[in-house]
Amino acid sequence: MRHISVLIILMLAGCAAHHTHAQKSDDTVITAIPVAGSVYMLESQGSGNIGVSAGEDGILIVDDKFEPLAGQIKNALRDLNPGTLKFVINTHWHNDHTGANAVFGRDATIIAHENVRKRLSTRQEIKLFNTVVEPHPKDALPVITFDNAVSIHFNGEEIKAVHFAHGHTDGDSVIFFTKSNVVHMGDHFFNGIYPFIDLDSGGNVQGMIDNVKQLIAIIPPGAKIIPGHGPLADIDDLKRFHDMLVQCADIVQQSIRDGKTLEEVKAAGLPASIEEQWGGGFLSTEKWLEIVYASYARQ
Repeated sequence: MRHISVLIILMLAGCAAHHTHAQKSDDTVITAIPVAGSVYMLESQGSGNIGVSAGEDGILIVDDKFEPLAGQIKNALRDLNPGTLKFVINTHWHNDHTGANAVFGRDATIIAHENVRKRLSTRQEIKLFNTVVEPHPKDALPVITFDNAVSIHFNGEEIKAVHFAHGHTDGDSVIFFTKSNVVHMGDHFFNGIYPFIDLDSGGNVQGMIDNVKQLIAIIPPGAKIIPGHGPLADIDDLKRFHDMLVQCADIVQQSIRDGKTLEEVKAAGLPASIEEQWGGGFLSTEKWLEIVYASYARQ
C-alpha cells in the first residue's frame, strides 16, 4: 500500500484515470483475508478495502472499489460464499469505494448516509486534485439512507452503520460487526499512510481527529479493524494513526499562529519520524500539509 501509483489520486475522485484503471483491471489481484467470525476483507492495490459478511443469509459488503473490478469482486465473493449478494453499504461517496455501485446496485440494496446519496447524485468538485465528478446513474445510488445510524440484522449479528460527521467527508459511516467484533473504519483510517481528507466534501482535519478519538474510546477490546486503505489493523494501529494526526495538526496550527505561509510550512516539512512511517503513499508530505493547513486556516 505504501507504493501506490499517483494515479490513485485521480481514481479516488472518479475522473479520466478511471478508464486507465479499467484497462489494467484484469491484472488486479483481489485477496480475501479472514478477519473474524463471518467477516472477511477484500484488498487490492490502489483501491479501498471491502468488508464482507458471508453466511447463511447470503452476502453483505462494505464498499465496492472501482467498476472495472466488479468481475474480480464477484469471483472473490463466490469463492467465499455461493449465496446471493443482498446488501452494499457505502462508507462514503468517493469512487474507490462506490465505483462498482452501478453493477451491484442492479441486484443488491445499497445503503449509505443521506449525504452519500446527495453527493453521488450531483456534480462534485475536488479542488486539491482539480477534479470534477459528474452525477452517477440511478443504479449507483443508495436506495436506503439514514441520518445518524442504521442496523442490518444479517448472518446472525447486528451490523451497525454509524455516521461520523465532518471527518473524512460529511457523509462517512463506520461499520460495526457487533458479534464478530470487527469494525470497518472506511476512510476515517488510512493505515500506514497520510490520509486524504476531502475539505470540498465537508471533511475537516480536526473533525477527523475528534472522530478517531471517539472511536478509540468505544471500539470493543480485541476488535479487528478494517481500514479504508492499508493492511488489517487493531486498536494500537488506530492509536498510532491518531497520534500522527494530532502531531501534524499541532505543528501546522503553531505555524499558522506564527504567521507562516503555506509555502513555508511545506518547505519545512514534517519530522523524519513522521515522514518515514507515514510517507510513501499516494499523498506526498507537501499535499498532506496543504490539506492540514487549509483545514485550520479556514477556522
